[in-house]
Amino acid sequence: MIRRILFQGDSITDAERSREEELPLGKGLGEGYPHLVASRLIADDPGRNWVIWNRGISGNHVPALYGRWEKDALDLKPDLISILIGINDTNLQFGVEISRFEKVYSDLLSRTKKALPETELVLMEPFCFCFGEVDEAREKDVKERSRIVKALAEEFHALFLPCQSILDKALERAPKEYWLRDGMHPNPAGHQLLADAWLAATRDLLGASR
Repeated sequence: MIRRILFQGDSITDAERSREEELPLGKGLGEGYPHLVASRLIADDPGRNWVIWNRGISGNHVPALYGRWEKDALDLKPDLISILIGINDTNLQFGVEISRFEKVYSDLLSRTKKALPETELVLMEPFCFCFGEVDEAREKDVKERSRIVKALAEEFHALFLPCQSILDKALERAPKEYWLRDGMHPNPAGHQLLADAWLAATRDLLGASR
């Protein structure tokens, strides 16, 4: 039964989380979707003895994530790892070329499967809207990274969460600035949207209590 969950990624996952190692369950997970997911899980199933970490770091791209993967992922031995990464790789001045992005992400997943063969993986699609810090060139780059992440999810038998489609659908209810504050970082409503989608997508993985 899954009870040890790790959220990994960049600032969207970080969301001002605490850097303290030992905190009561639900504390220090930041103000974003990991906190919202954790709150729902621990409220719905208090008997499961959840252990939930947020190890997102603002500014990370895929090579940076790979560099700290042993300490911040493998050593924790989670039952499920959720990864949202890619927006910083698309920075047109300081980013990571697409071929390297794909190779390093693939190597990270291979390393994970070898070290933790029973651990479930959730790959969250990188996303954006074209405004604020995101121009048309960056939007195009994000779409290419999204295609890669989806293909990697299929290759490594991971659950793929189509964040861009979820956000695009939400435009029927409110404009893009309502969901993302700058084209890439979610507002509270955007984080709630991601959390709700994550919980719905992982219902079968997490078991009958969900």
